[in-house]
Amino acid sequence: MGESKIFTEAHIGPLTLRNRTIRSAAFEGMGRYNGPTQQLHDYHVSVARGGVGMTTMAYAAVCQSGLSFATQLWLRPEIEGELHKITADIHAAGAKASIQIGHCGNMTHRATAGQTPVGPSSGFNLYSPTWCRALRDDELKEIARQFGEAVHTARRAGFDCVEVHAGHGYLISQFLSPFTNHRHDQYGGSLDNRMRFMRMCMEQVMDAAGNDMAVVVKTNMRDGFKGGLEIDDCITVARELEALGAHALVLSGGFVSKAPMYVMRGEMPIYSMTHYMRQWWLKYGVRMVGKYMIPTVPYEDLYFLPDALRFREALKGKLIYVGGAVSRSGIERVLSEGFEAVQMARALLRDPEFVNHMRDGQERCDCDHVNYCIARMYSLEMACHKCLRNELPPRILKEIEEIKARQKR
Repeated sequence: MGESKIFTEAHIGPLTLRNRTIRSAAFEGMGRYNGPTQQLHDYHVSVARGGVGMTTMAYAAVCQSGLSFATQLWLRPEIEGELHKITADIHAAGAKASIQIGHCGNMTHRATAGQTPVGPSSGFNLYSPTWCRALRDDELKEIARQFGEAVHTARRAGFDCVEVHAGHGYLISQFLSPFTNHRHDQYGGSLDNRMRFMRMCMEQVMDAAGNDMAVVVKTNMRDGFKGGLEIDDCITVARELEALGAHALVLSGGFVSKAPMYVMRGEMPIYSMTHYMRQWWLKYGVRMVGKYMIPTVPYEDLYFLPDALRFREALKGKLIYVGGAVSRSGIERVLSEGFEAVQMARALLRDPEFVNHMRDGQERCDCDHVNYCIARMYSLEMACHKCLRNELPPRILKEIEEIKARQKR
């Protein structure tokens, strides 16, 4: 019996990975003052030592106006040195280093962004919650330029790859989606017009990447709700990204401000989420209406694979799968369908050495998908409840058990 394809080399643009596993760009919540910390260093190095081909740091705003939280990174020259310490140790562990770049658009806050939040159109974002204003043409050109500058910064900080965030309802995605783009100028209306800002950003990114940096793009296969982008339009977007030179596409879905659990699947633990919130009004507001704002979307292994196979059939370039990859057999199945690599987040939070354990014969990670890690990541760092069991309040432990019981019904 030959070697599993998981442990063969993957090739993305100028980059060669030692195997076909990638730590996905799930937000760690481990930054401080919009810069890296020892905790961020230790986590990514542990994943690298655990055997992944590449680990992706998330989320790094290309400019201050793209920040939603103080724990997010702002990719700027002032933090290059600290980031370089992390990438050097990732490389020493045998893995490659990637960083996700993007702009939160209408999901930012004045306190972090330093200005009124911006987006394709003016309006109110209930998810943040905040008012936002429409970006001017000159501002769009400047943000696109900053995407390119972020690539230069990433290179100097030792990263091998950048992942452009064009999905999940972040700024590029906000321009693509008719749900958030109500413009009547050259950036609105037809899908071709709504792709204009994405083109501007990608042109800057590809120019800055040159021939020594890999560029992958996270893009939606569906926005995940009525009135958002559906699969046919998303295939058109993906073809345009390939034409613009992206070395690989990460196929995802969902919209953080409208369909957040479409991205991650399962149930959001509302009590756990609000337990860590500091603003009393937000804490009790979310406890009252959170289950309506964040509806459950049932989890199953490889939940994005049916849609991803349609993209595999329609596209010619390299594709990276993400979504419910928690077993060796599942990852092998995805790779057998022609995907270049597989991204994982929750499995590598539960067990940073999961890739090495798979090589040693382990079939499955024991992540139980109760989403406690996601519930706390916007207030504290992302962490698995199984690693913190002795530290959790009884009410949170009770909620976790209630969710597990509902999963079995």
